[in-house]
Amino acid sequence: MLFYSFFKSLVGKDVVVELKNDLSICGTLHSVDQYLNIKLTDISVTDPEKYPHMLSVKNCFIRGSVVRYVQLPGDEVDTQLLQDAARKEAVVSTR
Repeated sequence: MLFYSFFKSLVGKDVVVELKNDLSICGTLHSVDQYLNIKLTDISVTDPEKYPHMLSVKNCFIRGSVVRYVQLPGDEVDTQLLQDAARKEAVVSTR
């Protein structure tokens, strides 16, 4: 639930989602669910020459199981808060 809560706090921010098939999609995070499925709006691909069929797509839904990485804006991430939350969750799960 830690990552779900974290991604919910980033709704409305610009992110880059890299998929397992090497497609990278830039867009605004519209929503995320408990399976870490992601909905992006105002998307663009980082390599339009390789994926020309994606030029006409403006919104997309990405299944969580096909995501390799999510690149976040550095100034939007409170790393100290995230580390503290991860430690607390680890302590709770060991009990």
